[in-house]
Amino acid sequence: MEERSEGRTLILGVGNILLGDEGVGIHAIRELEETALPPHVDLIDGGTAGLDLLDLMRGYERVIIIDAVEAGAEPGTIFRFTPEEVASQPQALPLSLHQAEILEVLQLAAFVGRPLPPIVIYGIQPEVMDWSTELSSALRASMAKLVDAVLKEIPERGE
Repeated sequence: MEERSEGRTLILGVGNILLGDEGVGIHAIRELEETALPPHVDLIDGGTAGLDLLDLMRGYERVIIIDAVEAGAEPGTIFRFTPEEVASQPQALPLSLHQAEILEVLQLAAFVGRPLPPIVIYGIQPEVMDWSTELSSALRASMAKLVDAVLKEIPERGE
């Protein structure tokens, strides 16, 4: 794997594209691919990478993860949090199994002493998690707001 230079930001979409709204992270990456991004920003479709997520994040100064989050909220509700916030207040945001897997991977990295860059997670409440490659109408309606929030998260190079 090539080494990346300092100052780079990774936007990592995760989820299962075959399970409707569970694939929102991948759909968001596809939307972002149509956007003019600064040259220091990389987009990766992380799919259901599990432990491989750690390798995908290596060499970045900042990581933004996009995924579905089951929090019992209105479908399309967008959440922004860090792994540290969830670890310090686990009861504050009930998470989906998939999101919990991501947090477990990040905790494992800390446990084995693998340094990770600062990470922000954007989660969106799914409506339909069933066999489909399409997002529900609620998530399609929230996609522009999600993409806009992620774009505002991108630091200027060197910040």
